[in-house]
Amino acid sequence: MFDSSRAFVKDVKRLVIKVGTAVVTRNDGRLALGRLGALCEQIKELNSQGYEVILVTSGAVGLGRQRLRYRRLVNSSFADLQKPQVELDGKACAAVGQNRLMALYDTFFNELDISSAQLLVTDSDFRDKDFRKQLNETVRSLLSLKVIPIFNENDAVSTRKAPYEDSSGIFWDNDSLAALLALELKADLLVLLSDVEGLYSGPPSDPNSKLIHTYVKEKHQGEITFGDKSRVGRGGMTAKVKAAVNAAYAGIPVVITSGYAAENIIEVLQGQRIGTLFHQDARLWEPTKEVGAREMAVAARESSRRLQALSSQERKKILLDIADALEENEKLITIENEADVAAAQQAGYEKSLISRLALKPGKISNLAKSIRVLANMEDPIGCVLKKTQLADGLILEKTSSPLGVLLIVFESRPDALVQIASLAIRSGNGLLLKGGKEAKRSNAILHKVITEAIPDTVGGKVIGLVTSREEIPDLLKLDDVIDLVIPRGSNKLVSQIKSSTKIPVLGHADGICHVYVDKSADMDMAKRIVLDAKIDYSAACNAMETLLIHKDLVQMGALNELIFYLCVEGVILYGGPRASSLLNIPQACSFHHEYNSMACTVEIVDDVGAAINHIHRHGSAHTDCIITEDREIAEIFLHQVDSAAVFHNASTRFCDGARFGLGAEVGISTSRIHARGPVGVEGLLTTRWILKGSGQVVDGDKGVIYIHKDIPVDS
Repeated sequence: MFDSSRAFVKDVKRLVIKVGTAVVTRNDGRLALGRLGALCEQIKELNSQGYEVILVTSGAVGLGRQRLRYRRLVNSSFADLQKPQVELDGKACAAVGQNRLMALYDTFFNELDISSAQLLVTDSDFRDKDFRKQLNETVRSLLSLKVIPIFNENDAVSTRKAPYEDSSGIFWDNDSLAALLALELKADLLVLLSDVEGLYSGPPSDPNSKLIHTYVKEKHQGEITFGDKSRVGRGGMTAKVKAAVNAAYAGIPVVITSGYAAENIIEVLQGQRIGTLFHQDARLWEPTKEVGAREMAVAARESSRRLQALSSQERKKILLDIADALEENEKLITIENEADVAAAQQAGYEKSLISRLALKPGKISNLAKSIRVLANMEDPIGCVLKKTQLADGLILEKTSSPLGVLLIVFESRPDALVQIASLAIRSGNGLLLKGGKEAKRSNAILHKVITEAIPDTVGGKVIGLVTSREEIPDLLKLDDVIDLVIPRGSNKLVSQIKSSTKIPVLGHADGICHVYVDKSADMDMAKRIVLDAKIDYSAACNAMETLLIHKDLVQMGALNELIFYLCVEGVILYGGPRASSLLNIPQACSFHHEYNSMACTVEIVDDVGAAINHIHRHGSAHTDCIITEDREIAEIFLHQVDSAAVFHNASTRFCDGARFGLGAEVGISTSRIHARGPVGVEGLLTTRWILKGSGQVVDGDKGVIYIHKDIPVDS
């Protein structure tokens, strides 16, 4: 099974494989020739695929001991065997066993037409900078020749007092040696082969023990019960975990898996859920503790009030800190996003969804830039919009105020989370976010980065991340806590939410944007605008979905020219009744269709009036454009088309909060309530009335003389 948390393996080029003694030998101490042969075959396959493989092998001491015991038995008399047997010297065992071990590797690799090289090292070697430099050069040279370097500790001449007991020094066994080499040689992955499937929550023999697929130090360190030490070798699983944790937290991913399975290493490199993964970012992948819907909403409201109490400069600093945090964590965000994209591709999602899901190069820096623009805008909270003197000494102010708590439900696009969160901070609102499951990991890491940049005086709970789809119905019932719902997604999503809540809903369903090319259009301009509106980002909601052409352009040949350029760019064309027969293209199933891809509908209309009627009948009131040199015609279009954004001689792609100078957008609203079009900070505000008096009372209006005089807001 593919594991999206292991998507990073696609970038692995150099890996260190450590083979434990329990893998190399059988229970009786003899060599496990079958397992050793299967291992060498996997390494051969990896070598042929272009991987750089470095092998660290144990087993020399065990093999030497088995060999020397046999020789002692053969050379002993019956009387000698009756005497107490002296334990064999470990260093002598290592010297004899290393020779046998390398002879076997050499034989196997020769049969597979691969060369191998033996490199024996000791702990003291690594204290020498010149040695480490030479080690890197030698390994680099061997790998360039497609030779497999085989490392082992030179126990025969090691200065350790006892190879099994002395854990001092730079490394203390072959597991820690493998971790050290992975760091020293800049490997992309370390694979530790064991005699079990991976790390278990308890002894593997215990039926209640469960395999841990991803090790999280903060979670598992105190929960795991290790079994007995390995029957051979120095430390068994305890040593492997220690080495794996050290390597992972130094930036080298590690997988502990079984050396008994014939294809395990290859499956690890395919991203399969094999063994136990150790990764420095594993803690970020842990699901957050579930919080009830009401508890989350109440926490967001309480935190938002603390946010509103801050000064303008303090709120500005929070945004600037968030922008910095996004850039500092760009690599980590990209890894998580790539995992989501890989999982979506494997699941067979549509290309348009995958396009919206992917955070393309430069996206994080652009988001950070937008947040800084937002931070440097005038503070929107508490602005005096109108000031009236009601009576002598009685001043009434109408001021801007945060709405309260927003619930945003969005699909696919993780960049929406960043824009919405920054707008919520700027406008002083609490926020609950529910993203699509396909962007689960991207949303989680973005939420974590953003909330960790928010000071404790406000609290990260000002932005809550809803992780379960089942929580949405409960949230939609909280009209006493949540003040506005903004759905960003399909028509079905918006309709479902509108029918399921008493909370006001702001948003748009479809983005069926039209470009109408009038008979007086400059055709070079028309070509540029039409192509940009369709191909700049075809999955966006402001991309052109229908191209309307004035009938006179058919005779002039301009229609064929536009169609030609669209086809050259790979746009698939569907026609209305008139265009499909004329252009010999498939007829569109419906004019009310959002492709979100490199496809669009083409239709011929009689004039600007027909174009307007078509837009009103089949459009979604999102963004519509006219291309014409006739100013009178342009004014008719601009004033009569009832859409959130109407353009003259400009691409529909300009309908965007950042491009409008709003800093960011929470979405594009086609509703007709307080905000329409790209919704920035202003769309997330309401008003409050502030009355300042000097002891006045109503008392039946007997003692008050009303003058209702407008006065300057800055007075």
